[in-house]
Amino acid sequence: MEPISLVHASLGERELAAVAEVFASGWPSGQGPRGKALEAQLVQKYGVGDAVAVSSCGTALHLTMLALGVKKGDEVIVADYGFPAPAQAALYVGATPVFADVRPDTYTIDPQSVADLITPRTVGIVAVDTVGMPADYTELQAIADRHGLFLVEDAACAVGATYQGRQAGALAEVACLSFHGRKGASSGEGGALLARDPAIGKDARLRSSFGIGSIFDLGNIVGLPIPTLTEVGYNFKLSDIAAAILQVQLARIDELLERRAAIAAQYAELLAGEELLTLPTVPPDRTHAWQTYMVTLDAGVDRAAVATEVRRQGIGCAIGTFAAHVQPVFQAQQKCPVSADLFARQLSIPMHAELRPNQVERVVEALSSAVRTHASSTRALGGAA
Repeated sequence: MEPISLVHASLGERELAAVAEVFASGWPSGQGPRGKALEAQLVQKYGVGDAVAVSSCGTALHLTMLALGVKKGDEVIVADYGFPAPAQAALYVGATPVFADVRPDTYTIDPQSVADLITPRTVGIVAVDTVGMPADYTELQAIADRHGLFLVEDAACAVGATYQGRQAGALAEVACLSFHGRKGASSGEGGALLARDPAIGKDARLRSSFGIGSIFDLGNIVGLPIPTLTEVGYNFKLSDIAAAILQVQLARIDELLERRAAIAAQYAELLAGEELLTLPTVPPDRTHAWQTYMVTLDAGVDRAAVATEVRRQGIGCAIGTFAAHVQPVFQAQQKCPVSADLFARQLSIPMHAELRPNQVERVVEALSSAVRTHASSTRALGGAA
């Protein structure tokens, strides 16, 4: 049978043409004309003070910690359920990540859990728009304002999503985007830092290029510019090749998200009667970017066996995402029971803009069959709720 991949980037002729233009320009490296054009496009799209194109969302989060002055001894409250890049960013600067549990319905950070974790050492909060679902920013901002904390939006999965009519990526003072191959808009790898305060963008842009700024700009100065390094910097630049691809992808984002939303609706319709799993729900005050489609299996279903059977049929599937607090690297002190339960029971199934309706039907057929086959006998007979 034809394989059905878990993820697939929607890249085509328009993106290839944009790359060819970069090749012809002679500047494929970072912070060149295409990078600047992408940053201007992001500023306009999100209505922010500055946008910095970087190599990944992880590097954007690292630069955010540096720009906000997070240091050793500080605590940063982070969403537990999601890719653990925010926690790692806190560790990069010597701070301690403190893991907040999540809501059982949206899988996003629980504002009450955040409020309960604040101590005199807490300096900020990083919320995650979990697999494309925006978090509760009204409540989170109120908590941050009450305690004098920063609020950062990890919108890695949420390009195109909305919360109370506002775009994900513009819901906090700093937001970080990802353009990984799994995302709605992709250049294979890549990211961006969006900041309301242009000073944060300036700080991040300088640090992202070894602390010396744009080599392209220096090359256009008449004379002999001699860079001066005043801060430790990094090589976090996004190439102009990737920037050119992203300009095309962002112009196509509505089309690509419409396809993903149609696939999510088809999954919801076809799986509506399956009692052994729970489907994702979207609150009425927000929209989902559908980076990932996750189902939650009944506690009596053997998830590993289901995944093995589905994969044998050439259909991609994987865990939902990470419960960071159980990862040994963090040596976490917190317990996050909701996140831990989701981590144990969720399964992600194919979701990308290139899926065809007949492929979705095949995924549903394989998943439903596997779930029923690998449910405990009591649950399968209807003896447990």
